Amino acid sequence: MANKTRVCARVNGEQVEFLCEPYQSLLECLRDILGLTGTKDGCNDGNCGACSVLLDGQLVNSCLVLGVEIEGREVTTVEGLADWRGLHPIQLAVVEEDAVQCGYCTPGILIAAKALLDREPNPSERRIRTWMAGNLCRCTGYDKIVRAIMRAARSCAQYDPPLYNGRNKARR
Repeated sequence: MANKTRVCARVNGEQVEFLCEPYQSLLECLRDILGLTGTKDGCNDGNCGACSVLLDGQLVNSCLVLGVEIEGREVTTVEGLADWRGLHPIQLAVVEEDAVQCGYCTPGILIAAKALLDREPNPSERRIRTWMAGNLCRCTGYDKIVRAIMRAARSCAQYDPPLYNGRNKARR
């Protein structure tokens, strides 16, 4: 049995500390240790995007990152999108455009969309489709998802990001 490793990081703006096996994925740590079950376990090999999270602002598949690799870093999961004011504009746009059916892929899509809009506040439809290619959705097709991201782009321009993630403001 391997020795557990202590990991200290910021997850959704809060300092966390946990013990994990050296081989445990970030996905397993988020779900099984920290109880953040919004991040979904889809393919477990980096192909579906259901487990997408932001690691220091960069989009990653949490099934491909070891939990020990987040030491001293910042992770944002789908639970970290909403804040005290309510849902994030991306979440609202997905609801308003009816861009969800079974919902299993939705957390990863929301995180991927946020990563795109943090980088490019006004992406073209083609850019959105290219960016979202890493997120598999078996129910909706992609038209409603693309429309939701385009709507969110318009809304995010007026949205003041959560206080804990001041880097977003600097990127806009």
